[in-house]
Amino acid sequence: MKDALAIHRWLLSHQIHHEIVRLPRALTCADDLPAILHAEPAACIRVTVFEVTARVSRDPVAVITTVASPPRPSVVGAFLGAREIRLAPAFLVNSATDYAATCVSPLLLPEDLAVLVDERLGDPADPDEPVYTPTGERRTALRLRIIDLLSLMGGKYVDLRSPRHRPAA
Repeated sequence: MKDALAIHRWLLSHQIHHEIVRLPRALTCADDLPAILHAEPAACIRVTVFEVTARVSRDPVAVITTVASPPRPSVVGAFLGAREIRLAPAFLVNSATDYAATCVSPLLLPEDLAVLVDERLGDPADPDEPVYTPTGERRTALRLRIIDLLSLMGGKYVDLRSPRHRPAA
C-alpha cells in the first residue's frame, strides 16, 4: 500500500514544495479533512472510486473532486454511459488504487485506472492556494499548492455538475 512516505519521496523527486501534515486525530475518510484541519471543504481534495458496469465490462473509475462538491453517481454514470454505477467496495478500492480505501490520494494512482477530474478544480481562483489531500494513512494529510497538484494529477477533466432541470415552457 502507498503511504505518506511514498508520496513525499515522489514529490521530492519532482522538486515540488509540499508538507506532510500530522493530524491531531485519525481520519475515517477524506470528508473529515475540513473539520480536522480547520480548512474550507473546497480546499480539501477527495477521491471517490466507483464500480462502473458498461456493456461488456465492470471496471473501477476514480473521480477526483473537492469535499465541498462530492461526485454524484448519476452524473458520473451518465457521463460514462454506464448501465450501472455504485460506490466500489473497499477491497476493490484497495486493489485498484493501492491505497487504503478511506484515504485515497489523487497522486500516484495506477496508469491503468480510469480517472475523472472535476473541471472546477482546473480553474482555481488563486493557483498558489494550498489544498489538502489524503496520503493513504489515517494520521497524515498532504498540503501543497493547487497548481502543483493539477500539474501532477492524471485524468480526464469533465463537468461533474448536476444537470440543471429546465422549467417546461
